[in-house]
Amino acid sequence: MENTPESTRPVRIALIGAGNRGQSYTRWIHANPERAQLVAVADPRAFQRELVSQGNEGIRQFDDWRELLALPERIADAVIIATQDRQHVEPAIACAERGYAILMEKPLAPTEEESRRIVDAVDASGVLFGVCHVMRYMPYTDLVKSIVDTGVLGDIINVQHLEPVGWWHMAHSYVRGPWRREDLAAPMLLAKSSHDLDWIRYVTGKRIAGVASFGSRHHFRHENRPAEAADRCLDCPLQNSCPYAAQKLYLPVVRDEGAVWPVTVITDDATEAGVIEALRTGPYGVCVYAADNTVVDNQVVALQFEDGTAGTFVMTAFSEQEHRKTQLFGSHGMLDGDGERVTVTDFRTGESAVYETAPTGAANAGGDHGGGDGGVMNAFVAAVATGDPSYIRSGPRESLDSHLAVFAAERSRHHGTVESVPRA
Repeated sequence: MENTPESTRPVRIALIGAGNRGQSYTRWIHANPERAQLVAVADPRAFQRELVSQGNEGIRQFDDWRELLALPERIADAVIIATQDRQHVEPAIACAERGYAILMEKPLAPTEEESRRIVDAVDASGVLFGVCHVMRYMPYTDLVKSIVDTGVLGDIINVQHLEPVGWWHMAHSYVRGPWRREDLAAPMLLAKSSHDLDWIRYVTGKRIAGVASFGSRHHFRHENRPAEAADRCLDCPLQNSCPYAAQKLYLPVVRDEGAVWPVTVITDDATEAGVIEALRTGPYGVCVYAADNTVVDNQVVALQFEDGTAGTFVMTAFSEQEHRKTQLFGSHGMLDGDGERVTVTDFRTGESAVYETAPTGAANAGGDHGGGDGGVMNAFVAAVATGDPSYIRSGPRESLDSHLAVFAAERSRHHGTVESVPRA
């Protein structure tokens, strides 16, 4: 694409992978027709292709992304790759070689070697490239980073950061859902919490140089299954007392809100009858203690930054699903943030001030990730339209840097070691 002004014409975008994340980004495209246009979608599932196309016959549909790239000419300026984690490498490298600007759903890939292959291919081609570390693009993040950058906290000595995944979200995505197994997707720290190590790196400006990590699949195990429990929630006599009963998680949503996430993930027929059938026959109705999940449900990472300061990150399934919570402890002040508001205490004056962001939606995929989904799309489209990569806060090397900290933390967790983080 030529480096034309943003106002010349909409950026043409092709979507590879029309699942929940791809649908989120295409909603932004359809809501901003003066800036972006969806011209193609590649996904083996016809229902999902139609869903993102919204009946527009001008949007070309392909069963496979290879069919899209086999066309003699590029039909789009950019592609969004929103396939499952283990299906990122091949389309990313192929799209880079064809000269497409790329926005990729995180993580880059499940392994360090594959992640480096993607970044090397992007560097070699010179294409614009962004990773959907949507937390970098939240208005709340802008607030936190602006406070840090003023220097009011002095030198940040310690960081304490919590990701409260939420008991029902853990059951939905990481016990029953596509990210339940490391061999099918990625470790929990990469699939879910790569956002968080990346966010810590971004707001503090401190590179993570060393890590030690502990975590386990402590609760969602076969041996914790009650003796009376059935294999499926619909058949279980404990459904009223079990916090993870599938009918309690999904049926109230479809009754009150209709076809919205997470109901739309478990079935294409988002009616009450359709949901019940999905729970009767599909993976989302399986007892959480009878599933084949392998990812951890709790994890702690101790962080050593390159300047010798330190931090901790905690991921837990056993919480409400809320915004992340962060405390930054500096030499001259401290910051306490809950995802919507920030309290700053200045040690020099002893005074505290509270700052709030405007309402931006819930922390999850159903709420625009606190404005992050729209933020990353706004930035990427601006970058493609102008040819200016500075709009992209999560480029290839920045993202690889935080991924490498995750891979090191997983080595630590498995081997009981303290691990150095290699450079990107």
